[in-house]
Amino acid sequence: MIAELENRTEVLVRFNEADPLGIVWHGHYIRYFEDGREAFGKMHGLSYLEVYKQGYVIPVVNVQCDFKRSVRYGDRIIVETKYIPTDSAKMKFTYRLFNAETNELVATGSSVQVFLDKDQSVLQLSNPPFFEEWKKKHDLA
Repeated sequence: MIAELENRTEVLVRFNEADPLGIVWHGHYIRYFEDGREAFGKMHGLSYLEVYKQGYVIPVVNVQCDFKRSVRYGDRIIVETKYIPTDSAKMKFTYRLFNAETNELVATGSSVQVFLDKDQSVLQLSNPPFFEEWKKKHDLA
């Protein structure tokens, strides 16, 4: 059975993320996804620095976001990040953003990252050994 790994983290919407009407600019939702991935990585031993120490970088090659409700300056957002297992040499995540006070769903989305060597010149066509070990450790292989 393949395990599901996820993380929930809270983000406070800052003043500089909102327009003059106090509504968050749409591009910042992607940053909230990034906040979710970073919290996921810290929690599950797959931080960007750990990946880099293994000799790889993992750029985002695809991101998708569906907006459901507006977010405003001062809101607290819960970012739910879920790792989606795949046999390919990539990392897939899905996201759900909730208003922490009302628990309303405000956005959903997904992202895909690929593995490049540290010099960012060679796309990895198979999973790096450290990532295979990480997947086995978490019953994802």
